[in-house]
Amino acid sequence: MSKKARVILVMIIIEAALAGIWWYLARYGMTNPDRVTADFQAVVGQTMGMAMGGLLGIGFILFFVAARNDRKALKSKTS
Repeated sequence: MSKKARVILVMIIIEAALAGIWWYLARYGMTNPDRVTADFQAVVGQTMGMAMGGLLGIGFILFFVAARNDRKALKSKTS
C-alpha cells in the first residue's frame, strides 16, 4: 500500500470519528435542552467544523508529502 493511500485511509477514519462525535454532541444538545446552554449548538458546530477543517487541511499537506515520498522511493528503487 502506498503512502498516499495510507494517508487517505487514515484521514477518512479520523474524519469519520470526528463526524460521529459531532453527531453525538448535536443529538445530545437536542435531546437535553435543559442541560446545555442556549448557544450549545453553535459552539459545537463551530468547534467541530474548525477541527475537521483544520485536520482536512493538514491531510492535504500530508497527502502531497506522501506523494513526493512515493515518487522518491520509486525513483530510488528503479535506479
